[in-house]
Amino acid sequence: MFKKITNEILSLKNPDKAKILQGFFKTWIWEYGEWDIFLWITVPELRNISKKYISINFEDIELLLKSEIHDFRFIALCILRLKYEKWDENAKKAVFDFSIKNIEKINNWDLVDTYVHYTIGDYILDKDREILYKFSKSENLWIRRISIISTFAFIKRNLFEDTLKICEILLNDKHDLIHKATWWMLREAWKRDKQILINFLDKHSKNMPRTMLRYSIEKLSKEEKELYMKK
Repeated sequence: MFKKITNEILSLKNPDKAKILQGFFKTWIWEYGEWDIFLWITVPELRNISKKYISINFEDIELLLKSEIHDFRFIALCILRLKYEKWDENAKKAVFDFSIKNIEKINNWDLVDTYVHYTIGDYILDKDREILYKFSKSENLWIRRISIISTFAFIKRNLFEDTLKICEILLNDKHDLIHKATWWMLREAWKRDKQILINFLDKHSKNMPRTMLRYSIEKLSKEEKELYMKK
């Protein structure tokens, strides 16, 4: 099955356009996506392929995740998400456990953002969430991003406490991709309860990285923006 799915993916590759994505996802040496390889296959095409291979086993999914080809890893996570959404509670644990085992393979922002809150975050909604706090202190950029993006599952249920606590842990993070992830979650919380963001800004705006602050306040009034930018 592994060879069949990889052959189908490779048949859709577009080498000329792939060079554009190599730059967009910062794949050159010393950049965050160093050595990631793209085939320039559209997301709808990848999702359509994943639907055809939902029965693929975990061994083959793991082979896809270990690939340096980004599109293979994207497909693997699409399949896992489909399995998770179709399975019962007991079987969902298998997807969660597999995801944690292979957490370092979820290693670019699009892989994190389109997967973890639908699976990892969703699974621990009614369980111990300590693993996210452990992730938030990881040296691995993507695992730290997983920690905050996973809380989107909580935000959708109007549960904000863990999001705010992890945002505080990541407040002094050095990476721009973490700043952007935190403001995204703060903005999603704001959509449901404006006071959540206001309270966070009142407490932390003086110490927030400028990128995080600017994005966090982008939906506020002109007067509110000016107030927080001056702090």
